Amino acid sequence: MPTEPKWLDPREDRAWRTFVHTHHQLGVRLQRHLLQASGLTEADYEILAILSEHPSGRMPAQELCGLLLWEKSRLSHQVRRMQERGLITREPNPDDARSTMIRLLPPGRRTIEEAAPQHVHNVRRHFIDLLTPDELDTLVAVHERILGHLNEAPVRGDDTPAA
Repeated sequence: MPTEPKWLDPREDRAWRTFVHTHHQLGVRLQRHLLQASGLTEADYEILAILSEHPSGRMPAQELCGLLLWEKSRLSHQVRRMQERGLITREPNPDDARSTMIRLLPPGRRTIEEAAPQHVHNVRRHFIDLLTPDELDTLVAVHERILGHLNEAPVRGDDTPAA
């Protein structure tokens, strides 16, 4: 016999809906600013940022997929688009002939170096500067707890309510 769902009470519902709405609105705002200021999409920026922070400016495609939490096909399409713009390139992996390396090209490095200051300014303006240091610490603690739970719990198609 199915059990009745444990519905959210008004406080829980408000917290959940506020979180979802804020996350969405902040993402849309930051993406819009990024695209207008630099011509980069959020996906472009993420890849360029990761590669620019890597000491060699390159990494195996599989490792990049893991950091981005993307499927291989999504990365492949994104890399192709960025290659066409001369930002990155694919090259053979000298350590594993079955995989490829994604390498940041000089125009890609210049692009991320030009885009990052404005993007950070917008992150500060629309997020960081609105919170106190204690609120930032609390936000980190809460999100680290959630991420820890998500990393422990396997992704299943049958997540059913606990009895």
